Amino acid sequence: MSRVIVVTDSNSGITQSEAKELGVVVMPMPFYINGQMFYEDIDLTQEQFYQKLKEGGEIKTSMPMVGDVTDKWDELLKEYDEIVYIPMSSGLSSSCETAYMLSQDYDGKVQVVNNQRISVTMRQSVLDAKMLAEQGKGAEEIKEILEKEKFESSIYIMVDTLEYLKKGGRITPAAAALGTLLKLKPVLQIQGEKLDAFAKARTVKQAKTIMTEAMKNDFEKRFHSPNGEKMNLELAYTFDTAAAEAFKEEVQAVFPDNEIVMQPLSLSIACHIGPGALAIACSKKIEA
Repeated sequence: MSRVIVVTDSNSGITQSEAKELGVVVMPMPFYINGQMFYEDIDLTQEQFYQKLKEGGEIKTSMPMVGDVTDKWDELLKEYDEIVYIPMSSGLSSSCETAYMLSQDYDGKVQVVNNQRISVTMRQSVLDAKMLAEQGKGAEEIKEILEKEKFESSIYIMVDTLEYLKKGGRITPAAAALGTLLKLKPVLQIQGEKLDAFAKARTVKQAKTIMTEAMKNDFEKRFHSPNGEKMNLELAYTFDTAAAEAFKEEVQAVFPDNEIVMQPLSLSIACHIGPGALAIACSKKIEA
């Protein structure tokens, strides 16, 4: 039986300590803050990141360094036969494409999964891959299973401030100024490919209702699982843990039969949307 190791990057929200517990490997994402490079969860904590964000530091996301990726693969292949590598969605970053090109030199021993996931849904893919590897499946078969299910996920995100969307050029300064004046709380969506607008709310309460109703609708009409038995349900947030815990209670009341996994949003999304964001996500369970 082929020995398979699952590798992902810190966009999955999996910390280095959690990775050790799960038996997977997490490549830390590099960030440039005021021109200095940091690695997520290595020399940059969530707290430090938000402090620098609030101070108005210039933050740029990057993708894992090519040398870091291939060095890690080389090191792991001394111990394992194959690698399943799960980077963030190709619709949100070019790191997936780069990893795929690099994998061509590894004679099929490195399988790069492009299954259009990010944050908590990407984390679930890592857990699914680990489960499939433990069942004795090879890297290529795991890649096929995960990619077959790639669009079977959904994320809705409420943004608390428009400042960071404006900074990142995702909305115009005029739209940001108007939205701030009207106290709008935009709800965004990620359906595989990229971050898109979904709805505009006037209050946090209204935004939470919009997201919960959208998820109920997805369960019923899109995934044909009104009770959620075929679904993994997840919540994510930026910075404000207390608000996230309150949201979790509200969501649990709507989906009483689902176990909810809650994680902080990865920093590469957080720098585009800022602190105070709340997200609800789901992905279809893998039928192994």
